[in-house]
Amino acid sequence: MDTMFPQIDLTTMDRPTLTLLGAACCVVLTLHFTIQLLSQHLFYWKNPKEQKAIIIIILMAPLYALDSFVGLLDIQGSKVFFTFLDSVKECYEALVIAKFMALMYSYLNISLSKNIVPDEIKGRVIHHSFPVSLILPHTVRLEHHTLQLLKYWTWQFVVIRPICSVLMIALQLLGLYTTWISWTFTIILNISVSMALYALVIFYHVFAKELAPHKPLAKFMCIKGIVFFCFWQGLALEVLAAVGVIKPHHFWLDVEHIEEAIQNVLVILEMVVFSVLQQYAYNVVPYTGVDAGKTKKNE
Repeated sequence: MDTMFPQIDLTTMDRPTLTLLGAACCVVLTLHFTIQLLSQHLFYWKNPKEQKAIIIIILMAPLYALDSFVGLLDIQGSKVFFTFLDSVKECYEALVIAKFMALMYSYLNISLSKNIVPDEIKGRVIHHSFPVSLILPHTVRLEHHTLQLLKYWTWQFVVIRPICSVLMIALQLLGLYTTWISWTFTIILNISVSMALYALVIFYHVFAKELAPHKPLAKFMCIKGIVFFCFWQGLALEVLAAVGVIKPHHFWLDVEHIEEAIQNVLVILEMVVFSVLQQYAYNVVPYTGVDAGKTKKNE
């Protein structure tokens, strides 16, 4: 038996191997939870319009995990390589944000293309917060045009993100990617994603009562949490490296690649957590008919 299943002595492994082994286990866990939820939705395929959006959303966690694991496998890759990996994640993030808005519209039976907006939600008041109130009126009434504007605010990120990614990679390959250009792209993308997320927040506040049975806050936090952690922990790592907290002699890599390695490991760990949370937020129960059956029985 010992020859068939040789024991692995973790104490003899070096740190790079241990890191990859631990990361691989976390990726497998993320894939397990996601495939489990995905297969449940495919089995109870009752509402294709909604469930297609849900599937795209829940695939965000394994995509981020696999993308970060590839980054660990070639942790000494070039700056262009890591820019490409980040672009893959962020372009998919843009698609997920747009699909989440489409999912919310579906829950409310709103179809802008067919000019279908339920009468009971028309005329509701939207209060814009600062700094949006500097551009738009502080208070506006909900109508077809307003809903269309919120949709445009989410979809603009789907367009801007890939364009910026292509330009960033091209400029790096040409050796023209200077610091000021990097900051310009950072500002553009932050404004773009902020607009998209702001549209989702506004939409949630206006329709919180109607959306309550669909657990919209839990669904939104699964997306917002992934975006939040990936962005802010990356920024924090840059600051720690700049002030000298992260030093080369702590690891087997230089500072720049240490940042990438820590970021990738953190993302891989976090995706396990989010894949578990998605089991609750995007549960298949609403499509199984179980709740409806219980309701009829109680009546």
